[in-house]
Amino acid sequence: VQLQASGGGLVQPGGSLRLSCAASGFSFDVYAMTWFRQAPGKEREFVAFLKWSGGSTNYADSVKGRFTISRDNAKNTVYLQMNSLKPEDTAVYYCASGSGIILSMARQTRVYTYWGQGTQVTVSS
Repeated sequence: VQLQASGGGLVQPGGSLRLSCAASGFSFDVYAMTWFRQAPGKEREFVAFLKWSGGSTNYADSVKGRFTISRDNAKNTVYLQMNSLKPEDTAVYYCASGSGIILSMARQTRVYTYWGQGTQVTVSS
């Protein structure tokens, strides 16, 4: 099982980035895919959740309306489209996956079995 995150970089405030998380090695129908982020000196925090089967989504209040999580079934890939980026969005972004995760538990890092390696997003002028 492997999650490969990519797409981070340096962007100016108000700009956009799209992160990708390519997954392999498990059956996606029973899994949830989630993005977390961790800024220096802070705890890892929930960003966005997607239930692979059915496609339901959920977002942290801080990114709602600016970020969109989506999937490409053919590529076994989850995306995080980030628009109107702010300096406070600066963090290492991680994708995570696990089975049997329902929305009420989706924001807890401990329920996730698999993690990507993280990709740095820096929002600065």
